Amino acid sequence: MLSIIRLSFKAVRPSRIVDMPAVSNTFLLRPSYAALTFFGFILTHTQQEADHFNSHYDELKNHEMIHLRQARDTSDSWLCFYLLYFWYWLKGLRWNRRLKNAAYWLNPFEMEAYRHDHDLSYAERCSEGAKEWRQYAKMTFEERKAVYRKLKN
Repeated sequence: MLSIIRLSFKAVRPSRIVDMPAVSNTFLLRPSYAALTFFGFILTHTQQEADHFNSHYDELKNHEMIHLRQARDTSDSWLCFYLLYFWYWLKGLRWNRRLKNAAYWLNPFEMEAYRHDHDLSYAERCSEGAKEWRQYAKMTFEERKAVYRKLKN
């Protein structure tokens, strides 16, 4: 835990990162997730997956790069991004009974990233910061759920 706190203070501002390198780390990455953005790095389960991220720009890497752009929009701070992300996740926990993993799927940051992860030029167009998450944050959970269902179909 202490090393995570130290890493957060040593982390480079999101605006100074051009491309996030992928590294293998099974300690922080839950088995159900394919990848995770962590203070300017993409965490993967295996070194083979990390090597793939580092050599290919696909939908999954685009998804993680959108999170980088969102961090730029949250005061250009990883700490602000993660605090907001955690706040929206906590607010969504009460919906987990109605929709499996609602805290994750209805998180405004994830909604924007999943909406645009097929558009491989989206992250580049949002070089100053991805702001669509703010629209989702203003919606009620029922409205977000309707958008989520539309995105899934």
